[in-house]
Amino acid sequence: MHIGRRTMNRAIAATAVLGPTALAQEKGTTPVTDASKWPISLAQWSLHRKHHAGELKAEDFPAYSVEKFNIRGVEYVNGFFKDKSEDEAWLNALKRRCSDVGVTSVLIMCDGEGALGDPNERGRQQAVDNHRRWLGAAKLLGCHAIRVNVPSQGTPEEQRNLCADGLARLCEHADAMDMNVVIENHGGLSSNGAWLSALVKQVNHKRLGTLPDFGNFVLDWGTKEMYDRYKGMDELLPHAKALSAKSHDFNEAGDEIHSNFGSMFELVRKHDYEGWVGVEYEGGQVSEDDGIIKTRDLLLKQGCTLTPPAPAKKA
Repeated sequence: MHIGRRTMNRAIAATAVLGPTALAQEKGTTPVTDASKWPISLAQWSLHRKHHAGELKAEDFPAYSVEKFNIRGVEYVNGFFKDKSEDEAWLNALKRRCSDVGVTSVLIMCDGEGALGDPNERGRQQAVDNHRRWLGAAKLLGCHAIRVNVPSQGTPEEQRNLCADGLARLCEHADAMDMNVVIENHGGLSSNGAWLSALVKQVNHKRLGTLPDFGNFVLDWGTKEMYDRYKGMDELLPHAKALSAKSHDFNEAGDEIHSNFGSMFELVRKHDYEGWVGVEYEGGQVSEDDGIIKTRDLLLKQGCTLTPPAPAKKA
């Protein structure tokens, strides 16, 4: 993997002063201490058809990730264990399963927990409380973050102000738990890179960042109006604490036909992103397993690694 002289010199200088673990903590990401800056993780949504069909249980996801794909970082979807956010026995059992197969829990993607930008103050606070439970679950599992959405109502400015309020409240809880909150471009205004970047800047909290997704730049699901995905990635990567390599369809050469992974990683290098890169296959052209493998292999070509970060050493 090519690493520019500026990036290398900065990393060497920072590591000499802070050490690799402290450097990663300062960036707000899981520490990456091996040769690659981009360990590969697997988003549970890539296997949503298997989960929904009852072919794969949520607790078996970490072992499946290793056995089928040799991927040792996992990104959960709360919908597959919706009633377990406060079930410590179940969560501890899942944590043991991860330990048994050498898997790192990276984050939990949270959906259906209310609108953090709800115009109603009570509804907004309820959404904060709902997400707070998932912060606790993520902390127990050893994740570094939860992924949230930012639905709201009103003009773009009104929605940004409402979402900023809800996120600021949630980030106070996250800070107390030493956890991060990341926002994915996930349709509507959140897929407008400039708007989402402005939201993160407005909240201005060290625990808040983005999870840029290669493919989720649909501004209007009805008309299929799209935001330029490369422009959006360029706007969101400066705030990134996680990264999602979305894939749908592939050509005969194995390249994703909607997102040029080479161009995406030019932007990743431009912004010196370091951290997990999640495989998230959503297509139907090939099976879920095959789509995950094709996406994983594209990431390996870009310099990502299947070697997980070394555990942070305790002082």
